[in-house]
Amino acid sequence: MVENFPMRLDHVSYVTSHDQLADTVQRLGARLGSTFVDGGIHPRFGTRNFTAALKNGQYIEVVCPLDHPATEQTPWGKAVSAKAREGGGWFTWVFSTKDIAPIESKFGRNALEGHRTRPNGSDLQWKQIGVLEIAETREFPFFIQWLTSDHPSQDGTPLSEIEKIVIADKDQLADSWFKDEILAGLGDTTIEWIDPSDNDGESGIVAVHLSTPNGAIVLD
Repeated sequence: MVENFPMRLDHVSYVTSHDQLADTVQRLGARLGSTFVDGGIHPRFGTRNFTAALKNGQYIEVVCPLDHPATEQTPWGKAVSAKAREGGGWFTWVFSTKDIAPIESKFGRNALEGHRTRPNGSDLQWKQIGVLEIAETREFPFFIQWLTSDHPSQDGTPLSEIEKIVIADKDQLADSWFKDEILAGLGDTTIEWIDPSDNDGESGIVAVHLSTPNGAIVLD
């Protein structure tokens, strides 16, 4: 039940290649009217990200694979690398919880610990689970528990807000163990479900609608 392990929409993740990282961050930042912050390297996963703070304690992550041994040795690194080879774009959505243990129990395995060191030297730490599944079912989110008090939504001034996420999934999360918890954790964000046949047969996030200081925008 929802009350056993409440969760909330934490962030949405957009993949690009390493050589396109600067251009992607500049392009999305210009649309948002916000500046992306260098989030640093994920040494355990072989990836790097930039983040833009959003309202409601949320953020957008732009992530790219690195030329690093861990990139092809971990589920997250491999999934990001595969998406980058496909040309990049929206990759996944992530829900945070204060206690990941019930989710671990459902998956039947322990969450993987991760961290990244910001350019200022501060270290963010978390546990994550569900990345194995999103490699094949990109319409599903994965789950995170932050282990440090800092949060990427505090990096910068949040000016924009996620209003709607468009997701290609003909079953509308019917196969997810956590459908009720996910829908309850959306807050004021709505989901528009479309059939994958309307998205070149691909499931997953198609677009994110946001309200910004410059008006409503769609990032696709």
